[in-house]
Amino acid sequence: MNTPALREIHFYYDPISPYAWLAFERLPEALMGHSVEVRYKPVLFAALLKAHGQLGPAEIPAKRDWTYRQVSWLAHHHGVRLDLPASHPFNPLPLLRLGLSCATDDAPGDTNRCVTEQLFHHVWHGGQDATDPARLADLQARLQDHMAQRNKPWLSPDGEVVRQRLRANTGEALALGLFGVPAMVVEGRVFWGFDALPMLRAHLDGDAWFDTGWDAAADRPVGVRRPT
Repeated sequence: MNTPALREIHFYYDPISPYAWLAFERLPEALMGHSVEVRYKPVLFAALLKAHGQLGPAEIPAKRDWTYRQVSWLAHHHGVRLDLPASHPFNPLPLLRLGLSCATDDAPGDTNRCVTEQLFHHVWHGGQDATDPARLADLQARLQDHMAQRNKPWLSPDGEVVRQRLRANTGEALALGLFGVPAMVVEGRVFWGFDALPMLRAHLDGDAWFDTGWDAAADRPVGVRRPT
């Protein structure tokens, strides 16, 4: 019997995003039955927005209100715990760097699922301040213990190596044309957002639509452009 080929999915995320948290939590269900390896890659969402000249959802007042209502309902609907943090948005850099302090030399831009989950839980469980120094110190201690148990080195989150890892991940995401998180990339195709999980599943299932529909749907001439 032939063993199915292992397919690699890159999951680009920033723990600031509630949609990334929802997608992270429901990803195993979407991948069930498939032979895949997921590589979790933290990026700075704000840098993606800046590169594309966009505002974040929380920077547009009416959209901000809708975003928090929608993600709260989505969490309720899908049975995912989501407690809105004490304030949002916030500066996610300390969390991103803590995560990449746990990356190993064989995958310097990746966080394993356990580390990724701890970053998300820090933000989306408990409704607390994600930037509170005492909470960040506690998270760091737990991550250091995780690395010690695996007999892996821990790097300073404020060091240049970790900063370069984050810059490299974000640059990689921009080179792929990513404009937001979560973004899941498999076999050169980008699936953006929590609501893209069924589409990702269909691609993995071999849905025939992808043979022609993927390229045809994006092959549209631009009718008009807004002046900048």
